[in-house]
Amino acid sequence: MPQPLSLHPDRLFPSDGKTRSVAKRLYAEVAALPIISPHGHTDPEWWATDAPFGNAAELLLHPDHYVFRMLYSQGVPLEALGIGNPDADPRESWRLFAERYHLFRGTPSRMWLDWVFAENFGIDVLLGAETSDYYFNEITDKLATDAFRPRALFERYNIEVIATTENPLDDLRHHRAIRESGWNGRVITAYRPDPVVDPEFEGFLDNLKTLSDLTGEDCFSWRGYLAAHRKRRAFFSAMGATSTDHGHPTARTADLSPVEAEALFARVTKANVSAEDTELFRAQMLTEMAGMSVEDGLVMQLHPGVYRNHNSAVFDRFGRDKGADIPLPCEYVHALRPLLSKYGNNPDFSFIVFTLDETSYARELAPLAGHYPAMKLGPAWWFNDSPEGMRRFREMTTETAGFYNTVGFNDDTRAFLSIPARHDVARRMDCSWLAQLVVEHRIEEWEAAELAVDLSYNLAKAAYKL
Repeated sequence: MPQPLSLHPDRLFPSDGKTRSVAKRLYAEVAALPIISPHGHTDPEWWATDAPFGNAAELLLHPDHYVFRMLYSQGVPLEALGIGNPDADPRESWRLFAERYHLFRGTPSRMWLDWVFAENFGIDVLLGAETSDYYFNEITDKLATDAFRPRALFERYNIEVIATTENPLDDLRHHRAIRESGWNGRVITAYRPDPVVDPEFEGFLDNLKTLSDLTGEDCFSWRGYLAAHRKRRAFFSAMGATSTDHGHPTARTADLSPVEAEALFARVTKANVSAEDTELFRAQMLTEMAGMSVEDGLVMQLHPGVYRNHNSAVFDRFGRDKGADIPLPCEYVHALRPLLSKYGNNPDFSFIVFTLDETSYARELAPLAGHYPAMKLGPAWWFNDSPEGMRRFREMTTETAGFYNTVGFNDDTRAFLSIPARHDVARRMDCSWLAQLVVEHRIEEWEAAELAVDLSYNLAKAAYKL
């Protein structure tokens, strides 16, 4: 017999009764707040066309690298899951997932998926080999109804605003279609320039040619290249963007003289660029982008510390973002000093820094954010987007940076249906942490109630100028 699926109302709350009671009272104040999703990777085409999602595998398996990386680690070929293989039978791909659902015990993915199954689709038995077909049929049938179209789910989830992420070469046609459709849902873009600022990005020189064509600027000259960025940033702003996003291997920044920067650009636009010039150029471009943020008001996000596409065989076969990104140690004090020395005290600059290296929270990032007016800490991110990761983040940053030098929560996901589940986990964990401070008589409960609302809603809205 299949095991039942039920979500305990006190999940993630402290086991101590007194602390749990406070956490429940705090959570009751924030559970129904609108969702601010200021950074993520959902597909704007979903809301532009409002076409029905195809089937369970297409929606819940294919976009979610948390899910298929676990299955791949246990020997399931990505092709069999339908990744890069349109000929795969989606029902059989789903069966491979269902038969191995036990692999996700104790993981954030299990919490998010159980929420989707129970709350979104009303399923009350656990996913497994016996229930694979039932799940696939139930989910796929409901996805064909109007109530499960992208815009209807957006509204049901009480999403106030969601930001997608596009690169400078994107024409933003889907964002334009959303704006012209008359629908009131707020879907905005964010400027992610990695393909034209990272000389290691595949097709970098071809990307510069395309950027030249888009902007009418000579992107093989330093001045033309910078002018092209300004034009594209202005276009993204006009299409609703309030932020930029930068996914660099390290947090290194540089502040070269104009002559040095122009000479460096000349070197990286030639063949056989050195590793040092590649890293120096990325570092210089972070500072250049910070200066542009001062000019145009876009909030700047930095997501460093990842060895992307570590598995070269998977990258060669399937491309980027296929679950083979691995965290790296990341240094911030020396790395960020050139940028912060130039712009960290500027009231017109807003800089949100993330990390996958938790050892830097208390030692580097919290002290930096606790000093520089321009800098805020992004939440526990990616591999650390978990109950334990969220708790560690608060424990290691609060006493130095406080709460108000952080920016609340963002889900950073491609898996649309998991968004409310992810925000619910963050709200429960923050309320649990705040409840502990109340019970220890470190803050009053009324202060914790204000903080719960700020962490769930207000801080993200303010930090991202939403």
